[in-house]
Amino acid sequence: LISVIIPHLNQPDMLEACLTSLDQQSLGVSVFEVIVVDNGSASPPEQVVARHPTARLLCERQPGPGPARNKGVRNSIGHVLAFIDADCRAHPDWLRNGLLTLRSASDGTILGGDVRIWRGDDNRFTAVEAYEGVFAYRFKHYIERQGFAGTGNLMVHRADFDLVGSFAGIELAEDIEWGQRACRAGCRFLYVPEMVVFHPARRSLRELYAKWDRQIQHYLNMAQGRPGWRIRWIVRALAVLGSPAIDFAKVLGSDRIQGMSARVKAIAILVAVRAHRARTMLSLLQDKKAVVWN
Repeated sequence: LISVIIPHLNQPDMLEACLTSLDQQSLGVSVFEVIVVDNGSASPPEQVVARHPTARLLCERQPGPGPARNKGVRNSIGHVLAFIDADCRAHPDWLRNGLLTLRSASDGTILGGDVRIWRGDDNRFTAVEAYEGVFAYRFKHYIERQGFAGTGNLMVHRADFDLVGSFAGIELAEDIEWGQRACRAGCRFLYVPEMVVFHPARRSLRELYAKWDRQIQHYLNMAQGRPGWRIRWIVRALAVLGSPAIDFAKVLGSDRIQGMSARVKAIAILVAVRAHRARTMLSLLQDKKAVVWN
């Protein structure tokens, strides 16, 4: 049995789409359970979950997607754990392809799949869609270069999850921190391109900034306390500011967006986002902020 675990906070419409995509899995519904863990929504998604017979709803009061996922794990019965976010949609073969790969993989293998941008209009890219089509959710890069997989598309044997331990709280980037512990425990991450999940692009530049504000605070929390961390942090901020000059080629050569108009839009957002990231990194040295999610 597979236990699919979904943290949720104030996204009932997106959760509906996510649960519908799980109802449509090519893997039989008798083979998996779905656990939604609400993390303090203004209105818990009881009616949404009730419309999907494979799903049940739990609540976790400690804020953060990590604690919500941990609550789901503690209340699940599957030998395999699959993690997806409430604002994602699973490809119909998501669970089947992941399970087939996990069965044939060596012990200690943790799977991460491909996350693609879900767009309502296939003929036209907004500027943010074009940017995120190139730079967001680069799971292949995360897995093969950085040694972790994002928790929006993750599958692992329960025994290996228990070996690594629970996800961290909201103060850290829980996927990166958990991935680091998994590697130290002797596990390895495997990228599975056939294990596909779709994520909508952010709707505005403001939402992109909010995402990076949260991630930068996570990175700062993980960097603090190490010898010379302030100097390395300033150097990194300056490198981020200059990095668009390197990544222009990545935009022009990407097969995830089409047309010159989309590429120009992506470059414009790239410059704006990197400038915001550098400015935020430097400002946080003087004014630390609390981390919030969603």
